[in-house]
Amino acid sequence: MTNIITFPPVDCLPVGHGCRDMNLQILVNAVATERRLPDDVFWLKENAELLGVLASTQAHRAPLDLTPYAEFYERIDQQLRFFPQYYRFYLSLCLDLEDLGFDGNKGEALCHWVARKELAQAELSDLQRGEACRLLARRGAGDVLTRTKVAQRLRSFSERVETFALPNKKAAYELTHIVFYLSDYGKTDPALSAATLTSLEFAGVLAFLDQNHDLLAEVCIALTFAGTTPNRAWIRTIEKTHGQILPTAGRAEETKQDAYHAYLMTGWAQAVSGETGFDAPVPNGPLYFRATSRPVSALRPLSECLYELGARRSGDWASMRGRIMPLLARQSRDILQATEASTGKFDVFFEAFARAGNRWAVGAG
Repeated sequence: MTNIITFPPVDCLPVGHGCRDMNLQILVNAVATERRLPDDVFWLKENAELLGVLASTQAHRAPLDLTPYAEFYERIDQQLRFFPQYYRFYLSLCLDLEDLGFDGNKGEALCHWVARKELAQAELSDLQRGEACRLLARRGAGDVLTRTKVAQRLRSFSERVETFALPNKKAAYELTHIVFYLSDYGKTDPALSAATLTSLEFAGVLAFLDQNHDLLAEVCIALTFAGTTPNRAWIRTIEKTHGQILPTAGRAEETKQDAYHAYLMTGWAQAVSGETGFDAPVPNGPLYFRATSRPVSALRPLSECLYELGARRSGDWASMRGRIMPLLARQSRDILQATEASTGKFDVFFEAFARAGNRWAVGAG
């Protein structure tokens, strides 16, 4: 079985920085065969993420050998039937492999089998039902997500702006994935409302305050898929973070804080914004991802400061700015100032973030 796909040529970087096409090939080999065993659900997750990134972007493509997935693809139908609870992983892997040029056509049959078995009916989450809908529609086994009632509920969730002005990582990641699914990973215009775009902006503000660059990267990807341009300060931060995550020889379990997901998301964000990524040399063999920098969050100090202010707290950023800044340590103050400068909506964000006034009084309507 031959599974070589040829992308537009990608130039090698200067000597000492490796070659991007070689980096991606070694990365595929490592994630497919070296990091985890295929019977580990985290193998399914990591490989689905990697193939999803490769399938969704036209940047950073190079001749890619997909034969490391040949054995998995050969038995994917048997595994799906025995582990139907992981059907979204299996469909995602199968469809992306085929869309990347893998020699096979199992995806359509598997999608129709999943549809007949009504596996999506076992999902409690609208987000997971939305993902399932997108996957099935890729092979004509279901309606396009944007035409379903699930999509209406996802849009309603994404338009509740106040949700995303408060620290809630789960909600923020769900928001970015809603946009991923509604846009079919950037293939179509998701036609987001102004409220949803503000929700994304607020999620990005919180991620920037928290220096959570994994989430910030997802927000920037979602904004790009929505047809808007993320703030350059956010993109520069993501670019810096990506360069500080080093592919390192060794087993993933040898480190408690493997930065694989952040490496993949920051590289993806650069790709969809037209920048370069995945430049660091990738060693052969077992592989984990080491973050060489640990950014300090300003979100917790800011929240603690606001809480301690108690009744003196106001949602008016213009009046609170001079009161808050002197109470923060220099590093937190610098991050807060950079965050404020990165968005034109900080005052609106702060009004909800401060949780002040009669609206937030216990017993208020």
